[in-house]
Parts: sequence; structure tokens; C-alpha cells
Amino acid sequence: MRHILAAAAAVSLAFAAPAAATLAVGAKAPDFTTRGAVAGKVVTVNLAQQLKKGPVVLYFFPAAFTAGCNAEARAFAENIANFRAAGATVIGLSADPVDDLVKFSATECAGKFAVASAGPRVVAGYDVALGRQIKGRDATNRTSYVITRDGRINFVHSELAADQHVALTLAAVRRLKSS
Repeated sequence: MRHILAAAAAVSLAFAAPAAATLAVGAKAPDFTTRGAVAGKVVTVNLAQQLKKGPVVLYFFPAAFTAGCNAEARAFAENIANFRAAGATVIGLSADPVDDLVKFSATECAGKFAVASAGPRVVAGYDVALGRQIKGRDATNRTSYVITRDGRINFVHSELAADQHVALTLAAVRRLKSS
């Protein structure tokens, strides 16, 4: 009987848990190369190359041109000088196709940082599948990672509300710089 109750409790917890588990602090960040855009121009984005410059803020967003994602992109753009002063590179990722991200990179990101298309391998590797569709296609959870130069996860914030991602990741990057 205890086994049945334990199994029932585990099932109910599974449905109550957040949609994405995220990678743990200290885990190795999966490397990737994908296509994205900066200032309306298509570029190749490779995590290992970016980490050579210093820490990377990798933020996943559900879908370009939605209210929360637009606000988040604008907030990152407004703070890009602060991230650079702390030695970090910002990269946005979503499951959107590159064609959608070209315009998004120029308008909502103000041409200040790369946004790239996260394919199924990247979404699975970072454990950010939202588990539902937005605008008729798969979407990612809103999850921000700070990745150290050696490729380790230093900070994670996973919350669909967009309002704290910029402040929390900037604070995490500043802590890295001061340590």
C-alpha cells in the first residue's frame, strides 16, 4: 500500500512541478553552433567561441514578438553596456526560425546582441522545452544561464515572468567579476 501511495504522490508532484528542470549550477554547458542574427544580419553563433572572450549570459525566451519576450530583449539591450563592463557576452536563444530572429534582432534587441535559433538538440541539452506551442510551434521556457569562461553553469533563473532575468543575470556576472 505504501508503494502505491508513494507512486501516486510522485505522479502528482510531477504534474505540479515546473515545465523545465534546467541544468544545475556546476554542470558543463553543452556547446553548440547555430545560426542567429545581430542587427538584422544572419550570423553563426558558437558558444565555445564566445566563452573565449569571457562569461556568457545565455537566455532562452519562448517566442519572438510576444509581449514578455519583447520587453526582455529591450531590457537586455538597454543593459548591454553593463554586461560588457562586467566582461560578459549576451546571447538570446529561442526555437524561432532564423528568419523571424533577423527582424527581432534589429528591432527588439536594437542590434546590440545576438539572438539565435535553438534547435531540438540545444533545447534538450539545456532542458528548456516549454512543453507547449506558441504561435503554432514548439517554444522554450524562459530560462537564463550565466556560463563561466570554463563552460560551467554558474547561475540559473527559470521563470516565465520576464522582469527579473536581466537584473539577476547582471548581478551574477558582476559577482563573477569581483571573485
